[in-house]
Amino acid sequence: MSLPKFMTQNLRLPAMAAPMFIASTPELVVEQCKAGMIGSIPALNARPQSQLDEWITYIKEELAKYDAENPDKPAAPFAINQISHPSNDRLMGDLDIIAKHKVPIVIVSLYVAPKICEVVHSYGGVVFNDIISNRQAKKSVEGGVDGLIAVAAGAGGHTGTISPFALVSEIREWWDGPLALSGCIATGQNVLAALATGADLAYIGSPFIATDEANAVPEYKDMVVASTAKDIITSDAFSGVPANFLVGSITRAGLDPNKLKREEDKAIDISESSQSFNTWKDIWGCGQGINAVKKIRPTAELVAELIEQYQAAKKAFIAKL
Repeated sequence: MSLPKFMTQNLRLPAMAAPMFIASTPELVVEQCKAGMIGSIPALNARPQSQLDEWITYIKEELAKYDAENPDKPAAPFAINQISHPSNDRLMGDLDIIAKHKVPIVIVSLYVAPKICEVVHSYGGVVFNDIISNRQAKKSVEGGVDGLIAVAAGAGGHTGTISPFALVSEIREWWDGPLALSGCIATGQNVLAALATGADLAYIGSPFIATDEANAVPEYKDMVVASTAKDIITSDAFSGVPANFLVGSITRAGLDPNKLKREEDKAIDISESSQSFNTWKDIWGCGQGINAVKKIRPTAELVAELIEQYQAAKKAFIAKL
């Protein structure tokens, strides 16, 4: 693996949690890390900004306490996600908080921000950038990131459109650094498949919506459990770029999934809605791999099952060689 040692030494599942807007919580991150995978959360989930300082303090203290009580099975590291877009007026303030706590992994979304890389590298942290194309991957590396997250077709929320096989193959022609793969990963078998394509880590989001620790209303969690790939729609109508959403949440908001449209130069302009709604809060992001999600449960139980499935799949694969 091409991952830094600090990222791998405590992993029991070669996976990183995707930072989910609204749904990710400090409690979810702690449970993901304790269970043996990298946990993550968007900085923007903390409101007001001062709450980010409190949340990172909580995560660090809880993981330190866990490590002291479980020296034979220490927690995996955690990550904070930064939206590096000009519209994010919190970016530099959040970066100051991240630097104060020396957050080990920072995930950058949308744009490469060399300043983020400079600050994170100054204290020994690493920066991953999520990308949806080989061209974007090259620009990210040129911008100074340490790792890439290949967001392939079927991923929840903002999504890519390229097959994971094609995207990873193109990137691996020139990049031998850290690489995570996102898109429809919901089982331990999927995790092994991600590694088989050439990735170092699987990137898992949607299954964690249906956990006790996620900040999602019961109806959202129930819909994830009840849905399959056919219940996911890709649309740029809500955020201006292609994203995957639960069809049921769109109809619940009084919209016709077959008549979504976006007015040019406007991020959100949905017509004919019978009621008001907020993207992400009322229109629920989700990936295509959720058929594997059968119930709402604690994060620790979900990760334990993923580890068991991964180990069994790995053993079965080796037996076939």
